[in-house]
Amino acid sequence: MTSAHSEPPRDLRRRVTGVYRDAGIAWLERLPAVIAECAALWDLSVGDPFPDLTYNHVAPASLPDGTHAVLKIGVPEIQQTREAEALRLFGGRGAARLLRFEPRLGALVIERLRPGTPLSSVPEDEVSVPAASAVMRALWRPVQPGHPFPTVAEWGHAIDRYIAANPTGGPYPRPLVEEASELFAELLATSAEPVLLHGDLHHDNILASSRAPWLAIDPKGVVGEPAYEVGALLRNPGPQIASEPDLRRLLRRRIALFSRQLDMDPERLRKWGMAQAVLSACWQWEGRDGPPTLAFRVAEALSSR
Repeated sequence: MTSAHSEPPRDLRRRVTGVYRDAGIAWLERLPAVIAECAALWDLSVGDPFPDLTYNHVAPASLPDGTHAVLKIGVPEIQQTREAEALRLFGGRGAARLLRFEPRLGALVIERLRPGTPLSSVPEDEVSVPAASAVMRALWRPVQPGHPFPTVAEWGHAIDRYIAANPTGGPYPRPLVEEASELFAELLATSAEPVLLHGDLHHDNILASSRAPWLAIDPKGVVGEPAYEVGALLRNPGPQIASEPDLRRLLRRRIALFSRQLDMDPERLRKWGMAQAVLSACWQWEGRDGPPTLAFRVAEALSSR
């Protein structure tokens, strides 16, 4: 039995319609019916949605046996299949467990992590970096032929698309975009053995849990070398990056910490961090999701130029 559900939050409507256009508008109109169908399909009790939603409706739920869970519903697309398959392969090691999945509805039921405090609540890198590193080591898996996941190389094409669409420069600092493009080519040509990565492992996607100190949520699922995974943790949490007076110093120190925890080349981590910051900005450009001020601040701080 579901609770009463109000209109989707304004920010969710804005983001979904910005990315999915007419399909997003249609999905928002169907959303109450989809929530009800999920509740009936799995005999779920579903609560009101969590605050600060981005592109998915996410709400607390419980299964008939009382198991606390999270119902996550998005515009049906391949990404839900990839997230579900990543969670299945992770098998609860380093990440929340997948409990139910229905691709037709774009709906997943996922283990609810308690207490669920995000790693962004830990201000000291000396504490958060070892925690995130432990999660990464638990997550990474070999991949089999025929897997459904994109590769880091495929993701990097967003920078190429931006350059092709803006031959005379565009809104972003051209030298930083060109440096990121060069770094992607260099790093891909020299990559270590690829594994299944989370793909969006930042501080708000790592939560405190009763069955492990920290576990990940919301994997994108991407195949690439392990060093790629650190990039999102360099440019987050956003408020800390925005207010840091000496960002270059903070990032160099953070890279050194990750390098020691993961036994990785700090220069390679710097390069991936810089290239990923620009890639993130190019995704924002494609999604028309506002100016990527923080992304380019990080890119500039990690630039070698």
